Amino acid sequence: MLIKIPKKSELSENQVTQESVYLQRRQLLKGMGFIGAGTLLSSALSSKAHGGVFDLFKEKEKPVFTRKDLSYSGQAGAENFPEKLTPEGKVISHNNFYEFGAQKHQPAELAQGFKVNPWQLKISGEVDKPITLDYDQLFSTFSLEERIYRLRCVEAWSMVIPWVGFPLAKLLKMAQPNSRAKYVAFETLHDPEQMPGQSSRRLGGGIAYPYVEGLRIDEAMNPLTLMSVGLYGKTLPPQNGAPIRLVVPWKYGFKSIKSIVGIKLLEKEPPTTWNLLAPHEYGFYANVNPGVAHPRWSQASERRITTGGLLARNRIETLMFNGYGEEVADLYKGMDLRKFY
Repeated sequence: MLIKIPKKSELSENQVTQESVYLQRRQLLKGMGFIGAGTLLSSALSSKAHGGVFDLFKEKEKPVFTRKDLSYSGQAGAENFPEKLTPEGKVISHNNFYEFGAQKHQPAELAQGFKVNPWQLKISGEVDKPITLDYDQLFSTFSLEERIYRLRCVEAWSMVIPWVGFPLAKLLKMAQPNSRAKYVAFETLHDPEQMPGQSSRRLGGGIAYPYVEGLRIDEAMNPLTLMSVGLYGKTLPPQNGAPIRLVVPWKYGFKSIKSIVGIKLLEKEPPTTWNLLAPHEYGFYANVNPGVAHPRWSQASERRITTGGLLARNRIETLMFNGYGEEVADLYKGMDLRKFY
């Protein structure tokens, strides 16, 4: 069952992110000298926002996705706010993807020439069978399914998105991790010619590229952890991480690394981009936790992006583990989640 696609709509930053939160996060980068007036571009969404990669499912026989509504795991409080899909136009026009600019509208504007084919995703490290998948294999190696997940940004806004993809566990099992594999490291494509934020300190927020992320192997093997190749029944647009990205729904959005070219299994905890940039603000685990505030703003509530306009604030309480505690809480049993934030 596929979902009827809403019409596109534009979204300004102040409609979805509390202004003080957004400005404080930008102030961190600005204070380091990485963001200036030169990063400002027109906020008009390009008519090519979907990108050429959106044609993949049309070029082949349309797959029938198994649909799983996993927007909540049944935790108390879920009934307090009805789950509605975030309109597609807002999902593809409001993006954090600093490789294409640190402002929310820039990725949809600057990523439209991004080439995703040919592509290679390499799985290496502490595995018995290293593998490499090309562009076509990303879509044909595993059965695809549609999963409706909540996406919670560290900036205190959230979306509900129907992703298309396959469990990361299936990919890792294919490579046969050995007994030394304790962590999984991820790496985004490094291509400054295609990704202007990687070649401009101001445009790209001063991040040391390529973007890197990591999970413990038990987190990576959890059934909820998804490798996504599409959303809304279509292949991913470039601004959302084409051709393949990670989705970890119980963690803040910056953990869900985009445009992945490398997955490496390791014995020791890998470095992660935001932890390297600001370790006192962004930890390795990044579990959604309303009881642990960001140093510069509260995480107790969030602004849900729906169909409303400027006055539709949709402020709701944030749930522990973003509402997926029944599936993931046991992963952190006995851990001090204030220390391991």
